[in-house]
Amino acid sequence: MYLNSEIKKEIFEKHGKSNTDTGSAESQIALFSFRISRLTEHMKSNKKDYNTSRSLKMLVGKRRRLLDYLIEVDIERYRAIIKALNLRK
Repeated sequence: MYLNSEIKKEIFEKHGKSNTDTGSAESQIALFSFRISRLTEHMKSNKKDYNTSRSLKMLVGKRRRLLDYLIEVDIERYRAIIKALNLRK
């Protein structure tokens, strides 16, 4: 599978406070971004996979809500995660 415990630990270690920090907004945004990139690649070759398309849209919405939360709470954390994940150009 594309997302196993080692990859999750790596993502949480890089973007969270530690490798067990699964609840912070930054670590969740990083995990969602990883999943979104993988689903986007899948959708490029499987255009009629409507269930995956729906899941992708839901993940993008979740990530957007977390980013909006970070803007309201702490703009510096928002800017740091945007820069780390290259979400904006």
